[in-house]
Amino acid sequence: MLFEVWAPQAQDRVALWLEGTEQEMERDPAREGWWSAEAEAGDGARYGFRLDGGPLLPDPRSRRQPDGPDGTSAVVAPDAYVWRNDGRQGRDLAGAVLYELHLGTYTPEGTLDAAAGRLGELADLGITHVELMPLCPFPGTHGWGYDGVAPWAVHEPYGGPEALKRFVDTAHGLGLSVVLDVVHNHLGPSGNHLPAFGPYLTDTHHTPWGSAINLDAPGSDEVRAYLIGSALAWLRDYRVDGLRLDAVHALADTRALTFLEELSAAVDAFAADVRRPLFLIAESDLCDPRTTTPREEGGLGLHAQWNDDFHHALHTALTGESQGYYADFARAPLAALAKTLGHVFFHDGTYSTFRGRTHGRPVDLVRTPAHRFLGYAQTHDQIGNRALGDRLSASLSPGLLACAAALVLTGPSTPMLFMGEEWGARTPWQFFTEHTDPELAEAVRQGRRREFALSGWAPQDIPDPQDPATRDRSCLDRSERTREPHARLLAWHRELIALRHREPDLLDPDLASVRVAFDEDARWLVFRRGDVRVVVNLGKEPASIPLGGGGTRVARVLASWDAASPPGEDGVLDVAGESCVVLGDG
Repeated sequence: MLFEVWAPQAQDRVALWLEGTEQEMERDPAREGWWSAEAEAGDGARYGFRLDGGPLLPDPRSRRQPDGPDGTSAVVAPDAYVWRNDGRQGRDLAGAVLYELHLGTYTPEGTLDAAAGRLGELADLGITHVELMPLCPFPGTHGWGYDGVAPWAVHEPYGGPEALKRFVDTAHGLGLSVVLDVVHNHLGPSGNHLPAFGPYLTDTHHTPWGSAINLDAPGSDEVRAYLIGSALAWLRDYRVDGLRLDAVHALADTRALTFLEELSAAVDAFAADVRRPLFLIAESDLCDPRTTTPREEGGLGLHAQWNDDFHHALHTALTGESQGYYADFARAPLAALAKTLGHVFFHDGTYSTFRGRTHGRPVDLVRTPAHRFLGYAQTHDQIGNRALGDRLSASLSPGLLACAAALVLTGPSTPMLFMGEEWGARTPWQFFTEHTDPELAEAVRQGRRREFALSGWAPQDIPDPQDPATRDRSCLDRSERTREPHARLLAWHRELIALRHREPDLLDPDLASVRVAFDEDARWLVFRRGDVRVVVNLGKEPASIPLGGGGTRVARVLASWDAASPPGEDGVLDVAGESCVVLGDG
């Protein structure tokens, strides 16, 4: 087989180490900085590279790291796995319901195979897409995965590459699509050997994680090709249906043709070749609709983006929190929630006190389909980046959790749940690591304590990321599913998801048709999508809520959480405190 490596940093020689023997590699005269060698190697054979007689290094394009990021690489035979669900056509994001899942805490085992065994629960719930947090290798066994350093490989403790193929195959057999979270904006500090090979990082820009990924400095053509090749490998080799791109606002890129445009063009071309829908979902805090505007219309061409503004508005309306970036939303939380339901971004050219400047750009409601934006009440970030990793269920009543579900699952955006949210899981989801470098482990521990000391937290109250108990506490407790109030919340989520799939008006992509009314003081909100109205009372006291034009035609209760009787002839609906109802016109 052919072994290749881009190693422009090598001065005189590059050697291939394969199962204890070494052979010289030859420069490729047609591709500057590339070296290659032919050698016989079967599935699982260990190999690596030496540059100018230096230490043995893993392959930057390694598909498998059996001993972690610092170990030797292993050959993965491309056709060794026999796919069972070979003819599946997949589905795009229109009409989707996503479920964000962390492999290491979804089950006690923390493996792909264990998670695959639970996928039937998600199919039964009505989930259409499972979004996996990053799977690339990182130090130790347990972590969030955002400090991965081998973006072509699968974390071995999760099961490695074959286990991911089994997971995707199982998901496809159940009618579930798979989205994988990938990180292009930084590389972890431990086990990162890429700088030894070439200019993968640049000091031209700096990020919160240090030197930036080289997307626009000398050598960036090959770095871009490296990342795009990795993205396409997930879609091709593992048959993943889409990618979530972490923090694209942190990509430092001054080139005329941006990396994101180049990546979206490559994914679209591959989707056309294989004749199945493939997509890219951006995490971005720019509030810029051009992120998902098609390239031919002057945008970056990504297919969807997370909408943190909706989350922040909903969170403040539910909890009353006003610290940090919640401050702008907390001044009038129902108004903020109404704006994000009808206009997507709260900051669409408005002043952000958190940033100290004007922020965002309006969405063209006529030309932009609603499914390009993901709406959610909870995510790994919004839970795990809290001091104690506490979920909404730690402080909210079952009624308010039911209201949050109604707003997410019947709203115009593509809905997404975080694992366990569907039953109001009480287990926290905390920040945990397993760094093998003692100095790095202590730096992470102290950094976490300093961060929350600014908000008044005592160091001893912050969970130690390196303590195995922190990860263990974060594992889901499935026994909750059969106990109240969790069982009722699970049934409520199932009912709402089925309603979303069943009612055409809830799948309408027309943002311009969304109508919202609210009362800030009484804490109720009503929004209408076609013939469907969603009525939510976040206040503790019962409320008489006017439904607006055509209220007397409302005859069908489509779903109800302790709401009340149908509306009277005056078009007013009496709704109990902390409850909600979904109505259909007669």
